[in-house]
Amino acid sequence: MGTQQARPVTLRTIADQLGLHVSTVSRVLHAKPDESLRAASANTVERVRRLADELGYQPNPHATSLRTRRSNLVGVLVPRLSDIVLATIYEGIEEAAAEQGLSTFVANTGDRPEAQRSRTNMVIGRRVDGMIFGDAHADGRFLAEVAGRGIPFVLVSRTCGDHPSVTCDDYLGGRLVADHLLELGHRDVAVVAGEPYASTGIDRTAGLVDLYREAGLPIPPHRIARSRFDVSGGHAATARLLDTPEPPTAVFAVNDFAAIGAIGALRDRGLRAGADVAVVGFNDTPLAAELPLPLTTVRSPMLEMGRRGLRLLSRLLEGEPVESERLRPELVVRASSAPRP
Repeated sequence: MGTQQARPVTLRTIADQLGLHVSTVSRVLHAKPDESLRAASANTVERVRRLADELGYQPNPHATSLRTRRSNLVGVLVPRLSDIVLATIYEGIEEAAAEQGLSTFVANTGDRPEAQRSRTNMVIGRRVDGMIFGDAHADGRFLAEVAGRGIPFVLVSRTCGDHPSVTCDDYLGGRLVADHLLELGHRDVAVVAGEPYASTGIDRTAGLVDLYREAGLPIPPHRIARSRFDVSGGHAATARLLDTPEPPTAVFAVNDFAAIGAIGALRDRGLRAGADVAVVGFNDTPLAAELPLPLTTVRSPMLEMGRRGLRLLSRLLEGEPVESERLRPELVVRASSAPRP
């Protein structure tokens, strides 16, 4: 003879046992942590929470969303979660979401416009309250479409137009690199500049190029090579830069993985990074300090970027005015950059 399935514990169950109105129980259990004492007296709040724990009460998220018209769900789009920078940013998003009582899920787009569109439609179909984009393209056309659909969103890592964002001050980071290389005496510098649609590479490159121009040392276009944001992309771009009559004495790669590829391209030509050619990266990923030749790089506050991005979206969802934030980078000097030979 089978056992009878236990009936689920509801708000009515708790209200009846405590002799309270069901609306009082609902206010207590659905209030945010800092609002619970406004929902009922401290004694009532304690009694309701204790009994809810004892009975194993689980709120029905569908019923909650019907009452509040909020799903408490945030969708996040990134180019690829295998990238440690994006994974760290998402970790920050997830940490802050938990503190706000929100849930998140992430989808990879590969930085492809068709995937951005299909993944966004999938995310919106799950009735998210808002979205966070880590894969913004500089032309802004797709994000204009999303804004036109009335979906609240913020950007992390990359900027685009006037859309609210939380990013590293990438332009300042590029200037920090330029100042360092100028101080070391490097007049002939090349840039592994990343993809042409990403504000990160655009701004980091512009920061270095502008400061060199201000110093009276304009960087010619053939010294700037576009590349993927990975090791093989950095290797291929640096190889092209080295295959010139007068190779540069320093290479700035706009992320650490491209910088590792640059070091490999130097090795293939019998050149030593840090001795023959200075190499500087960007982000200060955990690998940078542990390489056989520790990498000079610009530290980007990746985890904090994710945390602040979620908080910015949370304020946007509450109807508050928001402004974009740029977090300050920090130059970390290691052995891969040395004075001009």
